[in-house]
Amino acid sequence: MLKRLEIVGFKSFAKKTVLDFSQATTAIVGPNGSGKSNVAEAFRFALGEQSMKSLRGKRSEDLIWGGSHLVPRSGRAAVAIVFDNSKRQFKIDFNEVAIERAVLRDGTSEYAINGSKVRLRDVVELLASANIGETGHHIISQGEADRILLSSPRERRLMLEDALGLKVFEFKKQEALRKLEKTEGNIAQVNSLRRELAPHLRFLESQVKKLERADSLRTELINLAHTYFAIEDAYLAQEKVHVVTKRKHAAETLAQVSADLAHIEDQVTIDAEGGKRLEAVRVAERETERLSTERSHFAREIGRVEGALAAATERSARVAREPYTKVPREDLITLAKEVEDQVRGATTPEAIAAALKAVGGLVKIFVSQFIAPTDDYLVEEERAAHRLENERGELVAKDDRLACELEEARLVLARAREALTAHDETGREMRHSILELAQAKAQGESAIASLEARERELTMLAESLDRDKADAGLLAGMAAISYEPLGELPSEDRRAQEERKRALERVRIRLEEAGGTGEDIREEHKEVSAREAFLATELEDLAKSAAGLRALVSDLDTELAKHFADGLAKVNASFGEYFALMFGGGGARLTLEVEDSSEESEDPEESFDEIPREKERAGIEIAVNLPKKKVRALMQLSGGERALTSIALIFAMSQVNPPPFLILDETDAALDEANSRRYGDMIENLAQKSQLIVISHNRETMSRAGILYGVTMGSDGVSKLLSVKFDEAIAVAK
Repeated sequence: MLKRLEIVGFKSFAKKTVLDFSQATTAIVGPNGSGKSNVAEAFRFALGEQSMKSLRGKRSEDLIWGGSHLVPRSGRAAVAIVFDNSKRQFKIDFNEVAIERAVLRDGTSEYAINGSKVRLRDVVELLASANIGETGHHIISQGEADRILLSSPRERRLMLEDALGLKVFEFKKQEALRKLEKTEGNIAQVNSLRRELAPHLRFLESQVKKLERADSLRTELINLAHTYFAIEDAYLAQEKVHVVTKRKHAAETLAQVSADLAHIEDQVTIDAEGGKRLEAVRVAERETERLSTERSHFAREIGRVEGALAAATERSARVAREPYTKVPREDLITLAKEVEDQVRGATTPEAIAAALKAVGGLVKIFVSQFIAPTDDYLVEEERAAHRLENERGELVAKDDRLACELEEARLVLARAREALTAHDETGREMRHSILELAQAKAQGESAIASLEARERELTMLAESLDRDKADAGLLAGMAAISYEPLGELPSEDRRAQEERKRALERVRIRLEEAGGTGEDIREEHKEVSAREAFLATELEDLAKSAAGLRALVSDLDTELAKHFADGLAKVNASFGEYFALMFGGGGARLTLEVEDSSEESEDPEESFDEIPREKERAGIEIAVNLPKKKVRALMQLSGGERALTSIALIFAMSQVNPPPFLILDETDAALDEANSRRYGDMIENLAQKSQLIVISHNRETMSRAGILYGVTMGSDGVSKLLSVKFDEAIAVAK
C-alpha cells in the first residue's frame, strides 16, 4: 500500500530524495549520524506529528535544512507520502493518495491531499480510516523500543485503540459530542428566545382577543347600519316625494285663492260709498280705542294715587299710634248717638255721602281731643294724605268725563256700523267670500310654511344620515355602507327606527372605545406566533437531534467497547504467542485497570447532565510471566527483556489489525544473535500483512529485506541514498 516517500529540505535531506517501497520489507542502513532516523521522522512529520520533541527539535525551523558551506539553507521543508489506494482503504475516490506537509521558516504548516490544501483534521480523519492513528504506534523511533512498556496505562490504551482501528469510532463519538454540545446550546438559546417572546405573545394575544371582540362589534354595527340606513333612505325618499307633492298642490291652491281674493278686493275698492261708511267705522273704532286707552291710563293713575294714599295713611297711623289718652265711656256713647243721628234718614246716595262726610268730621273732632301728636311729622303726613285725596278726586272726575266720552264714541261706532251694515246688506255675500278667501289664503300660507319647515327637517335628517354613514364607514369600512336599497318601506312606527339609531350609536361608541381595526397588531401577532411556532418546531427538532446524538454516542460507546474487547482478546492471543516465541516460553497478557468505585460516585449529579460526560476509560496493564523467573513488575525487566516484550506486543498489535506500514528504527539493537534470528522470523511473518521499513545495523535483519537503502553523508552535510534490490542483485550475481 505504501508506494514512496518524497523528501525535500527536511533536516539533512537538502535535496529532493525519493524512497521507493515496492517490496514488503525495506531496510535502511548506514553509519551513525548519516540521517537514517530522519527518514522515520519524515514519516512522522508528514502524518501530522505536532510534538517537536518526537521530531528531535525545539522549533519548526529546526526541521528545515539549515545549510552548509556548500549547500545554502532551504526556505521550507516538505515531505510527501504516496499510498496505493486501489483497494480503497482510504475513504477517498483516488487510486493514489498523496499526503503532503510543508513547514515554512515562520513556523506555519501547510497540508495537502493530492495537491489540494486541507486541514490537519482532514488528514487525521483520512489516516484514521486506514488504521494510522495519532499515537504513532506504527512508528517506533530510535530508543523507543520499550516506549509502550514505559507509557502510562492510559497511553497504552490509546495505542491499543489506534492499533485496533478504533480511532474512527472515537472521531465519530467526539464529533457527536461536539454536535450534542452545540445542540444543547442551541436548545438553551431557543428556550431563552421563547421565554423572551412569551410575555409579548401573551400581550398580543390579549390585544387580538380585544380586536376579535371589536370585530364582533363591527359585524353587529354593519348589520345594524344596513337595516337602519336602508330604512332611513327609503323613509327620506318617500317623505321628500310626499312633501314636494303637497307643497306643489298647496302653492297652486294659494295662487288660485290669492287671485280670487285680489279680484273681489278690487270690486270692493270701486264702491266709494261703501268706502266712506267703512272709513267712518274705522274712525269711530280708532276714537273708541283711543278713549279706552286713555281711560286705562287714568285707571292706572287712580290706582297709583290710591296706593300712595293708603301708604300715607298707614304711616300716619303708625306715627300717631302712641301715646293715647284714655277715652271716657260716656264720650264714646255720646259720639255713637251723634253718628246715628247723622246717618238716620239718609236714603239716597247723595244723602248717604253727606252723612258720611258729617260723620267723618265728628270723628275727627272727637279723635283730636284724645290724641296728642308727638311732633310735626304727623301734620306733614296728614297734608300729604290730603293732597293725594285731592289728586284722586281730580282723577276720578276726569275718569268720569272719559267714561261719558267713551260711551258717546261707542254709540257713534254702533251707528256707523249700523249704517255700514245697512249699506252693505246687498254685498254680504261678497264680504263673506272675502273672509273665506282670506282664511283660505292664510291656511295655504301656513301649509306652505309648514311644508317648508318639513323640507328643512328632512334636509337635516339627510345630513345627519350622511354623517352617520361617514362615521360607520370610518369604523367598519365600506361594508357598513354597502347595502341593498329597500323597494318598500316596512309598515312600522317611526319609534322603531329611532330605537335602531340609538342602538347603532351605542355600538359605535363601544367600537370606538375598542380601538381601530388593529391590522398592525394582527400582523405583529401573526409574525410573533409564526416565530413562536418556528421556535417550538426548532426546539422539537433540536430535542430529536439531541436524543439521536445521545443514542449515537451510546451506540458508539457500545460499539467501541465491543470492538475493544474483541481486539484485546485477539491481541492477548498473539501477544502470548510472540512472547513465548521470543523468550522460549512464559506468557504475557494485557489487562484492564481495576476501576475505583469511589471515584465513580464523586459527582452524584453527573447522571443528570444534559450532555453525557466521557467517562475515564480503564487503562491497560501488562502482565508478564518469564520462564524460570519470578517477575512481578515491568521495571524489574532488563533492557533486552523490555525490548523483546515491546517487540512482541508491537508485533501482536500489528498482526491483529495490520497498519499499512510499520517503521522500526533500530528496535533490534539490544538483541543477541539468537534473538535476532527470531526477530527476523517475526519480521518476515509480519511483512505478509504490512509493509515494513526497518532501520537497522543488524545483518540478520538486513538479510530479510527486499530493498536495501544505504544512507551516507558527504562533506556538505547532505544525506544521500544508495539503493539495492536484492531480487535484482541475485539475478545479476547469477
